[in-house]
Amino acid sequence: MSTSRPERTGERVDWGAVSDLPPSAKLVAKALEHEGQLTQTGLADETLLPARTVRYALSRLEDAGVVHSRVAFTDARKRVYTLAGE
Repeated sequence: MSTSRPERTGERVDWGAVSDLPPSAKLVAKALEHEGQLTQTGLADETLLPARTVRYALSRLEDAGVVHSRVAFTDARKRVYTLAGE
């Protein structure tokens, strides 16, 4: 099990950092890779996962250092998620 932060090579994340994470976390990471940045609602819509599953996947991805979040400029009640290093 890798505990190091994922390395960025060019525009891609080293997926070895997420290899031990649940499939939902991998799907969320791939959606972020494809879309660039999304809110939790956007991720739920894009992945067709329940909101609770998306929240869990994001927490696992943040713990692994794969995603970062920031407050959305358009609505300060929401957070926008991106892959680390973008």
